[in-house]
Amino acid sequence: MTVTEITPLDKRRSKVILDEDFALALYNGEIKRYHIETGEELPEETYREIMEEILLKRAVERVCYLLKSSDKTEQELRKKLKDGYYPGEAIDYAIEFLKKHRYINDEEYGRRYVEYHSTKKSKRQIQYELQRKGLSKEAVTDILEEHPVDEEAQIRDYIRRKRLEPEAMTLEERRKAMAALGRKGFSFETVNRVFGSKYGDDGAF
Repeated sequence: MTVTEITPLDKRRSKVILDEDFALALYNGEIKRYHIETGEELPEETYREIMEEILLKRAVERVCYLLKSSDKTEQELRKKLKDGYYPGEAIDYAIEFLKKHRYINDEEYGRRYVEYHSTKKSKRQIQYELQRKGLSKEAVTDILEEHPVDEEAQIRDYIRRKRLEPEAMTLEERRKAMAALGRKGFSFETVNRVFGSKYGDDGAF
């Protein structure tokens, strides 16, 4: 592999670009120790030593540190490592380490996420956010079947918090309120059903 460029990332680290499209981050002291220079070849044995002695361990340390602040999915952790210029081999190694020691489990993450947000977010919004975090559509569907989201209760709570009186609202006011709920992911059918129903014996929402 040829070292095509060495670019500073900060005062202590630099990005080493190999063969024009493969990059990894090393401390400046490590670059000097391994005699890495622009335009020079990086021997395979040297690269393997860097990978096994430095990058694999550092990737594990990095993901463990990231998990201290908050739970994350596999996709989120992979992106964090990729953004930090960790090679694919180091990323795979770190993720497998976490799975082996049961530090990450996307389905468990999804269940905790739904349990926490089921009274605050619509089913559609939860589906979107979990899939964006890397969970499959099928996994999210299964989780939501296990932990149903009571959207009607959320809409009634919205009506109370906003101090709305659906029966006294003008058509334009009702449209604005329903549009706001629609932007939160609630379906027209569910919103309309709540707005058109009675809540409580006195008919108040």
